[in-house]
Amino acid sequence: MNLKEIERVVGMIQTHIFKNSNAYSTGVLKSHFKGSGLQFREHQVYVPGDDVRFIDWKVSAKSANIYIKTFEEERNVEIIACVDLSHTLLYGYNEISKLQALVEIVALLYLLAGETHDLVRVIIWSDRIINLPPKNGKEGLTLFISILEREGILDADGKVNFKPKANINTTPERTKISLLKSFLAKRKEVIYLGDLSLMQDKQSWEQLLERKNMNCIRIFSPIDKNIDLPFLFKTKNPTNGKTMVTDLKSLDKEPMFKKERFSEIGVHERYLEKFIKELL
Repeated sequence: MNLKEIERVVGMIQTHIFKNSNAYSTGVLKSHFKGSGLQFREHQVYVPGDDVRFIDWKVSAKSANIYIKTFEEERNVEIIACVDLSHTLLYGYNEISKLQALVEIVALLYLLAGETHDLVRVIIWSDRIINLPPKNGKEGLTLFISILEREGILDADGKVNFKPKANINTTPERTKISLLKSFLAKRKEVIYLGDLSLMQDKQSWEQLLERKNMNCIRIFSPIDKNIDLPFLFKTKNPTNGKTMVTDLKSLDKEPMFKKERFSEIGVHERYLEKFIKELL
């Protein structure tokens, strides 16, 4: 896919994203992810009820009115979006795979960050760790789509490739957890995006979700919540490469984690709108 083709795909995705999100999407990042401080904006005439701590006495002394300082939040927010690829992302519901929903959510995140002048750094856990530089808006989305096409995750039309490489994700779980801890320690805003199908160390994930700057979003399909019928999925063990068959039948309909910063988004839902609501 050349640059013009990538830009064409990005344009299609961008149109689809804004069509299928909603009117209050702009500003969501400002309400959910906090900036690093306050920056002076302007003086305003004091009215009863304003915080007297912000009165500028020097300016007020030179005028017949009392003035207060107003501030705006300094953004400087870098959001770390960790994309956890797996073969189980390839199935979904009504011709929408979990992987497609995940890609669109990351695209929406880039576009929202472009509106708020924040930055998104995408970490892709594949057969190796792919670390994309911080970007936002259409520039970030173009880079993201080009990388997915290069890795064989998307085809030349920007659609999910259902015949990806055999070892789609061999990143050890301990490496993922270690990376997440390092980002959290640096006070980065972290979003996990995946279906958690490769999760084994639930206790460590529980501990991660205690952090207020950790956001875990599990993408699921109705089959993941099935409690009646078995659903056997054939894949390869990411550790030793051996073929294994996993029964993806859920034990119940309860979420994996009952944590404030954990949410589940289904591909059968209006997942872009739900993603925005989860950030509020």
